[in-house]
Amino acid sequence: MKNTAIIIPSRLGAKRFPNKPLVKINNVPMIIHVLNRAKESKVGEVLVATPDDEIYKIVKKSGGEAILTKANHLSGSDRIYEAYTSHFNNSFDLIINLQGDMPNVKPSSILKLEKLMRSSNCDIGTLASKIINNDDIINPNVVKVHVKKILKGDTFAEAKDFFRIKKDIKNLRIYHHLGIYAFTSIALTKYVKLSRSHLEVERNLEQMRAMENNMVIKVGLSDSMPLSIDTQEDLEKVSKEMS
Repeated sequence: MKNTAIIIPSRLGAKRFPNKPLVKINNVPMIIHVLNRAKESKVGEVLVATPDDEIYKIVKKSGGEAILTKANHLSGSDRIYEAYTSHFNNSFDLIINLQGDMPNVKPSSILKLEKLMRSSNCDIGTLASKIINNDDIINPNVVKVHVKKILKGDTFAEAKDFFRIKKDIKNLRIYHHLGIYAFTSIALTKYVKLSRSHLEVERNLEQMRAMENNMVIKVGLSDSMPLSIDTQEDLEKVSKEMS
C-alpha cells in the first residue's frame, strides 16, 4: 500500500542560529508554521522529530504529533529514520524530510514533490527554485544544486552536485536548493547505514552522502522560493514577507 509520511526534524542546538525553531513569526513559533504548512499539503501523516522537550511540548500543545529522538544524530535524515522506524513502524513507502526552518514553504510545493516521486524512478527527490538575486551565488547560507537538465514545469532532473560556494560558476542549470527531501523507504534505510562521506562533512550538506554513494537524487522546480532561516537577517526577511 502506498502511504506517505512527512517528518520534520527539529532541534534547538543549531550552531548558526541556536533555538531558532522557537523563534516567533507573527506570534507563532517557527516550528509550528512549518508543521501547519505540512498538514495543509494533505500529503500524509505529519510528525516532528526532536531531541528537545521544549519543542516536543510546543508541538503537542499546538495539536501536532511529535516524538523525542536521540540527541546525537549527525543529520536530519538520520533523525527522521529513527522516527520512521519507531513511530510509523516502517509502514510508509515514501518519507518526506521537511526542514523545520522553512516557515513560508508552500503546501503546493510539498504536494508537487510527492507527485513527482510517485511518477519517477529514483532514490531521493528534492526541489529547487530559480536564483533571482545574484548575491545568492556567493552566499554560503544558500545551498545551490547543479542539475543535468533545465528545470521547468514538471521536469524531474537528476542532480549533478550540491554546493554552497564554487568558483567560476557559468552553468545555466544552477538553482537554489530547498530544504526538503523525499526518500523511498528503501533509500532511507540504505542512506542511514552509510558512513558520513567526505563531502558531507566538508560542505556540511547531508545530501552529499547519497551523491558520493551513487544514489540517484532528482530535482523538481518549486513554484515558490521559501527561504531557510539561518541568520537574523533571514528571519527579518521572512517575517516581513509573512506579515
